[in-house]
Amino acid sequence: MTQRAKIEAEGPEPGAGGGGAAAGTAIDAGAELDPVHPVKPPAPRFKPGGLTTAEVAERVARGAVNDVPVRSSRSTPDIVRGNVFTRFNAIIGVLWVIMLFVAPIQDSLFGFVIIANTGIGIIQELRAKKTLDGLAVIGEAKPSVRRDGRTAEISTSEIVLDDVIELGPGDKVVVDGAVGEADGLEIDESLLTGEADPVLKKHGDPVMSGSFVVAGGGAFTATKVGREAYAAQLAEEASRFTLVHSELRSGISTILKYVTWMMIPTSLGLVVSQLIVKDDNFKDAVARTVGGIVPMIPEGLVLLTSVAFAIGVIRLGRKQCLVQELPAIEGLARVNVVCLDKTGTLTEGGMDVTECRPLGGAEASYVKKVLGALGESDPRPNASLQAIIDAYPDSAEWRCTESLPFSSARKYSGASFSEGDGENNTWLLGAPDVLLPAGDPALEEINELNEQGLRVLLLGRAARELDDAAVATGVRPTALIVLEQRLRPDAADTLRYFEDQDVKAKVISGDNAVSVGAVAGKLGLPGADSTVDARELPTDRAAMAEVLDGNSVFGRVTPQQKRDMVAALQFKGHTVAMTGDGVNDVLALKDADIGVSMGSGSEATRAVAQIVLLNNSFSTLPSVVAEGRRVIGNITRVATLFLTKTVYSVLLAVLVVCSQVEYPFLPRHLTLLSTLTIGIPAFFLALAPNKERAKPHFVKRVMRYAIPGGGVAAVATFLTYLIARHHYSGPDALKAETSAATLALFLTSMWVLAIIARPYTWWRVGLVGAMGAAFLIVLVVPWLQDFFQLKLEGAVMPWIAVAIAAAAAALIEFTFRWVDRRFPA
Repeated sequence: MTQRAKIEAEGPEPGAGGGGAAAGTAIDAGAELDPVHPVKPPAPRFKPGGLTTAEVAERVARGAVNDVPVRSSRSTPDIVRGNVFTRFNAIIGVLWVIMLFVAPIQDSLFGFVIIANTGIGIIQELRAKKTLDGLAVIGEAKPSVRRDGRTAEISTSEIVLDDVIELGPGDKVVVDGAVGEADGLEIDESLLTGEADPVLKKHGDPVMSGSFVVAGGGAFTATKVGREAYAAQLAEEASRFTLVHSELRSGISTILKYVTWMMIPTSLGLVVSQLIVKDDNFKDAVARTVGGIVPMIPEGLVLLTSVAFAIGVIRLGRKQCLVQELPAIEGLARVNVVCLDKTGTLTEGGMDVTECRPLGGAEASYVKKVLGALGESDPRPNASLQAIIDAYPDSAEWRCTESLPFSSARKYSGASFSEGDGENNTWLLGAPDVLLPAGDPALEEINELNEQGLRVLLLGRAARELDDAAVATGVRPTALIVLEQRLRPDAADTLRYFEDQDVKAKVISGDNAVSVGAVAGKLGLPGADSTVDARELPTDRAAMAEVLDGNSVFGRVTPQQKRDMVAALQFKGHTVAMTGDGVNDVLALKDADIGVSMGSGSEATRAVAQIVLLNNSFSTLPSVVAEGRRVIGNITRVATLFLTKTVYSVLLAVLVVCSQVEYPFLPRHLTLLSTLTIGIPAFFLALAPNKERAKPHFVKRVMRYAIPGGGVAAVATFLTYLIARHHYSGPDALKAETSAATLALFLTSMWVLAIIARPYTWWRVGLVGAMGAAFLIVLVVPWLQDFFQLKLEGAVMPWIAVAIAAAAAALIEFTFRWVDRRFPA
């Protein structure tokens, strides 16, 4: 039986007993590790069997536990605060309290609407939080920890100071520590330090939380846990809920900032003018002033954006899709290039050995012994080596004297054996086109297999020692191992979806370029017949971007090249998503605009991805894109409604101030109009299916409709009001004038709604019709007329209002179409 070799272990056993703050560690708990030039502190005493139950209990009792909470969502208090304590809620709240004292309850309805809106927002976000937290538990990484001489997987929150934690390829370092065992242990610290090359760790070397293993294995002693750990300190500054860039949210924030600046002078002018005009009726002046200020506030816009995101999270959660950052839903919908790692994304994780071809007269039985011994030499085999282990279990009593774990950067692994008969040999197993020189006769045979989409590994006898940097030079080919990869049944349909949506798919893999192209060809990927060997890619970013734009399939890509390829595509102006499941994908996932990881992927990939497909189903991605498009398209629609109201409210107030007339509306009138032309329709439109392609420039696309639409509505309403002031006289003239102006504003706003609701479906037509019917009911039912102070007097003025509204609707229709041509989004 072979043994793990080159285990650089063990400091002296710790003294008896486990108590005391210094038990098991010699590192000052307060000492900081500089991530760029870490100072190597004295190594703690390493205990191979781990802590005892009593030692763990003692550390738990004194609080030496890794108690950093895993935050997949905002806390409940944060959600409540975020929905209740907003700038606009504060303004409306003050106005509501004033109205409760000076006017009938009808004029305070807007306050109850805000309470209802806030409650809906809180409930939906709490539902989304429940979904996120439940999925986060499913996807949580559980490190392997040694205790009482046994290894078990435990939650990261259960790790205590001095625990011995095992590491293997793809594992994330979850707490700071010092290496106690190292078997070719290579750790990538680039996410912390920016250093691109993996660091070979030896006994006593420090490891930092947030780094991850790219090759080899080992174990380390936890020296800093909880908030003292390096990654936890970073998390304090930017927790997981820190959002990726969201054009929707930043655009809405920009709009609200300008709305606030417009509101301040307009509101002050309105207050002064109404107090002057209505000097004999203070309460009515206050009511009409509030009626002018409240509709300026697009209070439901932020709410509906939050609700749309929250419901998107819930819908995707039902499909076992964990959205670790909410705007990632939006981000994936904006993506126009998706980079796919072949293994684990287009293909399933496992493989099968279909053939072993001895070369150069090697005996098949001897080759199988070598393969079995190589499998036994690696305690954490990758998918290829696992397939070999399954096919050729170890049967030789060879002793492994040295081993070299597989690395995606070098493309091979190896081991040296004492083979029992006194002979010592060093063997390498890896990519044939890396281990063999160009023009080697074996490569032609290998190319034929690659063209069938098969993965081929070369077993070769090395002429140099394993620790020689040039060990891959002069390898003598001994056998070819042919592996068949299992294609994901849903991969072809998903690639077809991306093609239909004009999203370019780029397959970037560490495998042989011809083999990758054959697999992509089986799945129907356009451009699969023209593959590029990444070793021939230019290093200049602009030149690389040109090659990437012109091709779809790339093989022999190193982890650093994947990162460079993402950067080159971004340099070209693309919005890039990266999918992957292996440790070689981590850097590219981190740098991509949106990182998508499989649930079965390594701890490191799941940690850096914004979206985790917990069911490992590639076919879930179209659902994420569709959900993002629904959110973006619908919020753009409803934002136009809300901001049209803001524009016409501000302009109406300006016209009233300049004309020194009474403001035409009470709060109850605009509450009714807002509810029927914006509030209820916006709620349905925000959650409706929407497959429109996501477009950039959110603010521009919204304001190019809101400004002309609101402007026309304001002028039409004010014109109706002025004509009504000359038409009506007597003590109840103001009520009749208000009713005529309300009718004109309602009809004009309804036409804006009718435009926004396009393209029409049965339910959209029904929605617009229902809102019109509801307003008609208010006009004809006597008690509703009294409640809302809406009663059309005579026949002439109402028809004038209808005619003005019809002309305004025609002008809005013409203006919107002209804007589409003149200022395309």
